[in-house]
Amino acid sequence: MQGKVEICGVNTSSLKVLKSDETKALLIKSQNGDKEAREKLISGNLRLVLSVIHRFSNRGENPDDLFQVGCIGLMKAIDNFDITQGVQFSTYGVPMIIGEVRRFLRDNNSVRVSRSMRDIAYKAIRQKEMLTNEKGREPTIDEIADAVEMKKEDIVIALEAIVEPVSLFEPVFSDGGDTIYIMDQVGDKNENSWLEEIAIKQAIKNLNNREKNILSLRFMQGKTQMEVAGEIGISQAQVSRLEKGALNKIKTELG
Repeated sequence: MQGKVEICGVNTSSLKVLKSDETKALLIKSQNGDKEAREKLISGNLRLVLSVIHRFSNRGENPDDLFQVGCIGLMKAIDNFDITQGVQFSTYGVPMIIGEVRRFLRDNNSVRVSRSMRDIAYKAIRQKEMLTNEKGREPTIDEIADAVEMKKEDIVIALEAIVEPVSLFEPVFSDGGDTIYIMDQVGDKNENSWLEEIAIKQAIKNLNNREKNILSLRFMQGKTQMEVAGEIGISQAQVSRLEKGALNKIKTELG
């Protein structure tokens, strides 16, 4: 895939890249029903799809197939992106594209999951997306279970069955050299996390208010970096950079 110039009849070497303000203007038009703006958004973000499918080049799948599936994820991202959240479109779009590609790979995996199990999982995933758009936050398993009228245990089992194991250190997105990994998108719900087990009161005195707020939201309240970004009004990449910087300051203080 690395040396492939043409995918699905598209010359990838000549793909256009939209500027941030162009993307925002087109998103507003697209979400108001402008089909031409939507087409421009799709064509202007094909490099984003390309960057994602390169990560799956070792799976033995046809790159044309992966590119088409990635484009479906891109279109879903365009249709569901909330421009009021104050985050870059790519920050939202990349996980959507990755999710679509992973679903495709799971369905074509040699380890078979029963049709009924997959149906339950995908029904739950669709309901989760609907509830997220409706509530403006990620729903709980209990809320999903109530919506689909099923036991939460059955939903958890079904979702676990279709999940493909990944490394916590697998990169998800990179913004100006600040790489976000899978582990950065996982909330810490453990009340006895390492931040609470070390003597940090003295160490955090030298942190600024934003750094203190981010660490509190991340490790005391168990929020993901995406949730923190939405709450304080910056990008997830900025949250990741500030979080890592604050932790490094604390580690230096603790010597």
